[in-house]
Amino acid sequence: MRYDRTVHLDTDFATAVARTRDALAAQGFGILTEIDVTATLKTKLGRAAEDMEDYVILGACNPPLAHRALDVDRTIGLLLPCNVVVRRDGDRTAVQALDPDTMVTLTGSDALRPVAEEAGRRLDAALADLTATDLKS
Repeated sequence: MRYDRTVHLDTDFATAVARTRDALAAQGFGILTEIDVTATLKTKLGRAAEDMEDYVILGACNPPLAHRALDVDRTIGLLLPCNVVVRRDGDRTAVQALDPDTMVTLTGSDALRPVAEEAGRRLDAALADLTATDLKS
């Protein structure tokens, strides 16, 4: 089972992170958290994490969608916000979003399906915007 939606960009890491933030914002997502995994692992593990590629986790949230999901199932907060990973992948930068259908699959709740579908459409639009912008560069 795939649980991600991934695009690859031919751009540097910092540009990819900034463009990802903008693309998510255009679809109604705010960034609640940002975890610089590379820096955190280097701080905590030192030399053991020296070869870690650039890797950031953006905790994105669309408040109306989060509210609808929480109205269906209060424990769904365990799966919120939508995590979006931006990481170096060889000479390219990967942008990966958690597939919102995972909420439905893990909970077995069909009542979450409309929320997952709308979140999926919005995430797909953000990812499509990134690849369209990448083609123009």
